[in-house]
Amino acid sequence: MTKPTWTRGADALEDPALLRRLLRAKDRIDAASHEAWPVRRLAEVSGVSEAHFARSFKRAFGVPPHRYLLTRRIEQATTLLRDTDLAITDIAFATGWESLGTFGRIFRDITGLSPSEMRVQARADQAELDRVPACVLKAAQRPDLTIAVLKKRRRMAGE
Repeated sequence: MTKPTWTRGADALEDPALLRRLLRAKDRIDAASHEAWPVRRLAEVSGVSEAHFARSFKRAFGVPPHRYLLTRRIEQATTLLRDTDLAITDIAFATGWESLGTFGRIFRDITGLSPSEMRVQARADQAELDRVPACVLKAAQRPDLTIAVLKKRRRMAGE
């Protein structure tokens, strides 16, 4: 007996082949988060339609593909701010941003600090953080992008 159409989507994540395809796209983002990753390109990597990819990615990983990409870029930028003396402009372009203004605005929206403030704070905390295992530290410092940046910005403006 064929399952009703409305239940097929829920079973999609139980399909090991689809999960492997989604992980392939996620791995590509992780390896090259500085590149442009529109849904069309990710869907091609995964071998599924754009709409199916976007729905399945969000269901599998809890956030839409674009938000996942933003998380990776902010994590990379934070690491470069902490560990290098690169100019903030260079960090913005190295992590995939096309505009310094957009980088600064979104970075502040997500982390609550400007890139320069983050650099100062990260370096001040470095001695204490050196004692924390890297995997724990990375998980604790992961940007919170469970809600859209625009929605977060609106909430903060209303407070």
